[in-house]
Amino acid sequence: MPTVTVDGREIEVPDGATVLQACELAGKEIPRFCYHERLSIAGNCRMCLVEVKPGPPKPQASCALPATEGQEIRTDSQMVKTAREGVMEFLLINHPLDCPICDQGGECDLQDQSMAYGRGGTRYRANKRAVTEKYMGPLIKTVMTRCIHCTRCVRFSEEIAGVDEIGAVGRGEDMQITTYLEHAAEHELSANVIDLCPVGALTSRPYAFEARPWELKKTLSIDVSDAVGANIRLDSRGREVMRALPRINDDVNEEWISDKARYQVDGLTRRRLDKVYMRKKGKLQPASWDEAFKAIAKQLKSDKSSIAAIAGDLVDCETMFAARALLNACGSGLLEGRQTGMDYDTSNLAAVNFNSTFAGIESADAILIVGSHVRWEAPLVNVRLRKAVKRGAKVFVVGPEWETTFPATFLGTDLAVLNDLPTEVAEVFDTADKPAVIVGGASLKGAHGKALALASGWGAEFNVLHTTAARMGSLMLGYARKGGIADIAEAAPRVLLALGADEMNYEPFADSLKVYIGHHGDKGAHAADIVLPAASYAEKDGTYVNTEGRVQFAEKAVFAPGDAREDWTILRALADALKVEVGFDSFVELQSAMIAAVPALGEEGLADYGELPKPDAKAKAEGSIDAYPIADFYLTNPIARASATMQRCSQELLHGEELAEAAE
Repeated sequence: MPTVTVDGREIEVPDGATVLQACELAGKEIPRFCYHERLSIAGNCRMCLVEVKPGPPKPQASCALPATEGQEIRTDSQMVKTAREGVMEFLLINHPLDCPICDQGGECDLQDQSMAYGRGGTRYRANKRAVTEKYMGPLIKTVMTRCIHCTRCVRFSEEIAGVDEIGAVGRGEDMQITTYLEHAAEHELSANVIDLCPVGALTSRPYAFEARPWELKKTLSIDVSDAVGANIRLDSRGREVMRALPRINDDVNEEWISDKARYQVDGLTRRRLDKVYMRKKGKLQPASWDEAFKAIAKQLKSDKSSIAAIAGDLVDCETMFAARALLNACGSGLLEGRQTGMDYDTSNLAAVNFNSTFAGIESADAILIVGSHVRWEAPLVNVRLRKAVKRGAKVFVVGPEWETTFPATFLGTDLAVLNDLPTEVAEVFDTADKPAVIVGGASLKGAHGKALALASGWGAEFNVLHTTAARMGSLMLGYARKGGIADIAEAAPRVLLALGADEMNYEPFADSLKVYIGHHGDKGAHAADIVLPAASYAEKDGTYVNTEGRVQFAEKAVFAPGDAREDWTILRALADALKVEVGFDSFVELQSAMIAAVPALGEEGLADYGELPKPDAKAKAEGSIDAYPIADFYLTNPIARASATMQRCSQELLHGEELAEAAE
């Protein structure tokens, strides 16, 4: 480890560190625009100038200069101060005075650094350069005259997302950042360039002119749009969530989120259920809570145990535990969380968990993906797979072809290929140091056992990639019957509690009283006999478990609209109507009871599911994969389907439809 001196203080730095990183370790702030910890070094902006001895008597860009033994680094000399002022003056030569109307205002690196390191005036009197706007799709608003050519957006698209959609054309003063033929940026992580842009060149189109950062209340939350459990921050004003931004968590989402996680939040205020409804003469009519509870109690008067609960994809663990407590008090065990009808063995949760962890999959050197469109089911896991491939991993996929962002070999749609893998594929896994197998929802029925046997034979990490935020939590709470939802339909319950279950088929429950407890007027509410308005993930505290078994807690950002109530309070009131004891009267008591029943839910971090079960050596894979569970990335849940932004993304980016303006 080399030893360097930073402003008179001697420190040791890791091998391979840059001078900028050495200064950061010494507690010195180095201004920068183009440098970013997760992107390659470009050295474009020259804002990170420092003085280094031994070396030429001139300021040098610290981001691209390796730290070596014996260096003396000055970050506060007059030479450095003058050089930074000069660089800032050049960066601002063509920058328009847009701060009062720029959405980056208040959280803009250029604003902050021009105040801290600029000279306070300009000597430039010639005409400023202007750049025409570039259309980058429904999510990214561009004002390219503000661009300082840091190329962060270009490097993110190429290196992280793996989609070469943004690049630079022209040279010198004529250089411009644009998308290919000015088409929309179409990948699932495109809006992360908004966070990366250090100026106001790329901002959020749906959020344009909506709010200033100092107006907003910031709440720590968890993304529920997929099973990754990305850490997000919800910014709200009054009773409305204005935007979702990523939080840094290197173990889960690093500092990225998918476009769906970021932009589905406008669906939180649309198509909301804000009052109780009951079906009368074939139509849903407004009703009172008391009327609804009496109807449910009347239906169960002859047999309280004839009640079932189906958990939806976005439900928190506390809601599921409250429903379980209610059913147990009624004498029923009819619980299911796999609402689309899936049925697989859940006796050992390690066998349905992403055991490599997201960070761990990066170090795999051979990866077999069975029945998963990873790019749509978990875009942030796809980012990790790209890192593995960059390090030399070979990837093989069983299932219909999809556009990967890395080299991969598709082995066809017939799951029987796993019974007799091609020789060259088997050799790769036999000789790999750290192989991994990923099983998706499309193959959990036909290939889970065989994939587990293959992983065991290779000494590989075995992973199941779920697609829904509630799945692992529901399995931990026992929402999985042998036979799945079909078994519950056979039991013919008199009352069916649908906890935000919008993807299930309600036809087998035609004779049941269907009670929908949810927040959007989606498929579940249309099929229900009684609708009880509940809170969305942004309107309640809750625990979520992601597909790698990581327990995380989300906080309440805003209040639910109208008569809507937090789910657990609805279930607690229903218990009184049914005259049963559930053992909790407050959220704290509910959470304590849940943790007492399932201790792993009380500790944030990875849950311990124990060892993988011994695989069946005779297991065979059978069937074929005709399609993946997700048909439209942007419209996978009721919040996204209610979002005008997600609807527009689906139409424009996936289906290529031109949206007509009002005047057209």
